[in-house]
Amino acid sequence: MANALAKSSVAEPRTAFEHAVIDGLTAMPKTLPCRYFYDAAGSALFEEITQLPEYYPTRAEIEILRAHAAEMTAANVPETALVEFGSGSSLKTEILLAAMPHLETFVPVDVSATALDAAAARLRSRFPALRVHPRVSDFVSPLSLSAEVASARKLGFFPGSTIGNLCPGDAVALLASFRESLAPAARMLVGVDLKKEPHKLVLAYNDPKGVTARFNLNILARINREIAPVFDLAAFRHEALYNSAEGRIEMHLVSAKPHVVSLLGRQIRFEGGETIHTENSYKYSIAEFQDLAQRGGWTAARVWIDPEQVFSVHELVAELQSKPFSLRRLSCTHPVIT
Repeated sequence: MANALAKSSVAEPRTAFEHAVIDGLTAMPKTLPCRYFYDAAGSALFEEITQLPEYYPTRAEIEILRAHAAEMTAANVPETALVEFGSGSSLKTEILLAAMPHLETFVPVDVSATALDAAAARLRSRFPALRVHPRVSDFVSPLSLSAEVASARKLGFFPGSTIGNLCPGDAVALLASFRESLAPAARMLVGVDLKKEPHKLVLAYNDPKGVTARFNLNILARINREIAPVFDLAAFRHEALYNSAEGRIEMHLVSAKPHVVSLLGRQIRFEGGETIHTENSYKYSIAEFQDLAQRGGWTAARVWIDPEQVFSVHELVAELQSKPFSLRRLSCTHPVIT
């Protein structure tokens, strides 16, 4: 009887967020997908992060786009459609759009309908001749385009070093999926964070003001808001470290003491010092990323680097004779800190 009562008290997850939380916190080691950083509070915190002097990626990528947008888009014809994956506010995309006055179609792809609607309204106001076709979709899923867009030449845009939030094998699979979505005769522009001294990397994800710490802890605050108020945020601290063997920054939430959290009827135990792994951010050399792209069915073309040589934007061209790629379910996706 007691066992029956215990089983009946376990609630089945209802939403994708609840499923991800339960799956991640009952795994060993514990994880939470960083795509769930971005509720309203998390998005506001991330905007604050991008303004920090320690956080160089956004600033460096914008510098590259402003300096080279004309070169990046010179090969496009009016019939080209620009497709941005994980578009968010599309603020970086405006730099490309301003360099393509004859572009006819823009397809922003994002999971947030609210972000898409706001971006579409702003872009239609600034570029009245541009046809904006927002698509609510997770970019890790195969993209189905309208007949009008499917027949056009396409330029893909994947900024922010979002590709670094995926394990290399998953990044190859995602690039292959992009190739299939954008075919035929596709090109892509991909933002990639470069390898550099570990101190600079760690500081970018562990700022002295603690903004990134609040951003990381917000995922627990979101669980409190949207599922159940069970987490004491003071029982966890933010940790960012560079894993030199894997070539990646890792973000973790570290339990300060042994304790138990009851969530949807499940007793989730934390040991002192145990972590929840919330994000990976892989850093690549130019050659490493070009090899990754080739494995995903792309030929590396031009690459642009900022004056401080901390960030890069790569031009990729789809290989026309590339072998079909079986896109497996991505196993370690944590999109996205951009």
